[in-house]
Amino acid sequence: MTVTTVAVASSLALIAVMTLFTLLVQKEVAATARERWARALDRSLNIGIIPLLLAFLTLVALRIAELIK
Repeated sequence: MTVTTVAVASSLALIAVMTLFTLLVQKEVAATARERWARALDRSLNIGIIPLLLAFLTLVALRIAELIK
């Protein structure tokens, strides 16, 4: 792997983690609200959270495998 490839991959991983963090915060805020739109937002945020969570878990697994190797 070249240095550029590693830098791009790290940048994409950082963007994915920050997006996941932002969506999780928004979900918590929406969960505390009592309005009908907030409940709908709470449910719809799962559409973005679930794939990003799987990507995060994959990133963590790859980093751990890299450290063990």
